[in-house]
Amino acid sequence: MPHSMTVVTSRAFGFALMLTALCQAAAQNNNTPYPAMAPLAQYMMDRDAEIALARSAAPPSISNDAEVMVLGPQGYTTAVKGTNGFLCIVERGWAAPSDNPDFWNPKLRGPLCLNPAAARSFEPIYLMRTKLVLAGNSKKQMVDETVAALDKKQLPALEPGAMCYMLAKHQYLGDGPKSWHPHLMFFVSGDAGKSWGADLPGSPVMAANFPEEKATILMVLVDAWSDGTPGPAVDMN
Repeated sequence: MPHSMTVVTSRAFGFALMLTALCQAAAQNNNTPYPAMAPLAQYMMDRDAEIALARSAAPPSISNDAEVMVLGPQGYTTAVKGTNGFLCIVERGWAAPSDNPDFWNPKLRGPLCLNPAAARSFEPIYLMRTKLVLAGNSKKQMVDETVAALDKKQLPALEPGAMCYMLAKHQYLGDGPKSWHPHLMFFVSGDAGKSWGADLPGSPVMAANFPEEKATILMVLVDAWSDGTPGPAVDMN
């Protein structure tokens, strides 16, 4: 896949999404169709549908025993208790950097299944951002509060080995990329793309720097969705 800014825009959301997929070149465009938060109901999902979508982020051998969280008016709560330490969750647009034009896009759905290290040390950042957003804070307030919490060590330090699966066929990562590619994401402190050989010709590793979380998200595309069906063809040239 060409290593263009457009592709970085879609892959950084994971999410992130998380996320995430999404953005730095597109973030320069101020003509976003989503300049403010939509009514809260537009970000909500049917509870059972959200559980199913969250679990589809990873193979059933992992997600069937994972904790599942769903979004409510006050933030995320546990809908299903897990036994293997993994956490499955559907992130919304505010998982992306605050300058992302899709930040308030109510259609975004980024299903992730985080391993125990990521569930303990990376996802708390997103959960805090969610509470701040739902409490009516501005983007700047959300960023300032998150950075302050990281600086004061009120949020946990990122653990080595933190990663997640993003294999949901029905993810929606933006009005353009939508489901994009099944992929794995690895969370590393600081600006770590160079040390992983990310974004070099022929390298399967792609990187997106997230200074608001003081982390780099490294992404590796895989061949199939969580249901075993093939993902889109990948061109690494």
